[in-house]
Amino acid sequence: MSSPEQARDSGEARPRKIIHIDMDAFYASVEQRDNPDLRGKPLAVGGSAERGVVAAASYEARKFGVRSAMPSVTAKRQCPELIFVKPRFEVYKAISRQIRDIFAEHTEIIEPLSLDEAYLDVTENLQNIPLATEIATAIRAKILAETGLTASAGISYNKFLAKLASDHRKPNGQFVITPRMGAAFVESLPVGRFHGIGPATTTKFNGLGIFTGLDIRNQTLEFMSANFGKSGAYYYWISRGVDERPVRANRIRKSIGAENTFSNDLAAFDALAAELQPLIQKVWRHCESTGTRGRTVTLKIKFFDFEIITRSRSVPTQVSNHADLERLAVDLLRHEMPLQKSVRLLGVSLSALHDQGPSEPQLDLPI
Repeated sequence: MSSPEQARDSGEARPRKIIHIDMDAFYASVEQRDNPDLRGKPLAVGGSAERGVVAAASYEARKFGVRSAMPSVTAKRQCPELIFVKPRFEVYKAISRQIRDIFAEHTEIIEPLSLDEAYLDVTENLQNIPLATEIATAIRAKILAETGLTASAGISYNKFLAKLASDHRKPNGQFVITPRMGAAFVESLPVGRFHGIGPATTTKFNGLGIFTGLDIRNQTLEFMSANFGKSGAYYYWISRGVDERPVRANRIRKSIGAENTFSNDLAAFDALAAELQPLIQKVWRHCESTGTRGRTVTLKIKFFDFEIITRSRSVPTQVSNHADLERLAVDLLRHEMPLQKSVRLLGVSLSALHDQGPSEPQLDLPI
């Protein structure tokens, strides 16, 4: 059996045509579109209170180093003129559905990653447009015409490179990585730029003397598997520009969760258990509205010093009602008592899901 790289080189498989569409600063751009007074100004979507977190930042704010998931106090320190706007998730979801309808004019093979980005397989497309670049241009133009928002696009023969390409001409641009360009494009790429490689894995790579795509390519498959487990083979192949993952329409959602940051740190069991209740209700409302059920309940605890722990419990059958979800979540909290440190955030999620309706993008629900 030939390797993915050999198959690609020998022409055994017809190269796919994959587009990655990524909306530009989506939440922030929606707010600037709907409020002209915010245009051209540094903007953060999120809570401005001391315990708030940035959900999204406009490009004007990013120039100051403001980014998503940054504590609001840090963002304000880096950009004193930063304007905070509360998120309007129902508005963002409605626009996301509008954009998805535009995608569907060209292909049925759409894999949403979140409200603001998706993969499209246009190898065979509904309008018989021969070039994927023309499809991406048409999609971006229609998004702009119908929503007033800009999108960037990456076009390539696999998902990994398409996503890299969409970052290459941001904002409001597109870029193509052809089969001939693929391996060379990855060579000089820092490992931290690889999709799916976070700070901890980057540190591990660097500790092994691996800093770029070329450094990964110089390792054996055995070395990569020994040091990175199942992910090692994936890193080995993408460093060669090879990614055989298909675009999966109606991608299965892995979990549904809700979390909340408190205005004051909490340590007492009763106070923390009370804060769990609206989170549990939020998760269960989603389960009821979609018919989703799951078997694994996870409790997330973020302490005052930002240390995070998670505790999970899986049950043999699906969690079938609100009371069972509540009991499992509260029991996980009770098992951690007494806590050695005060808590700034709690989260609850349900995973190992099944029986859901049409797929929605994964989204941690705000409370």
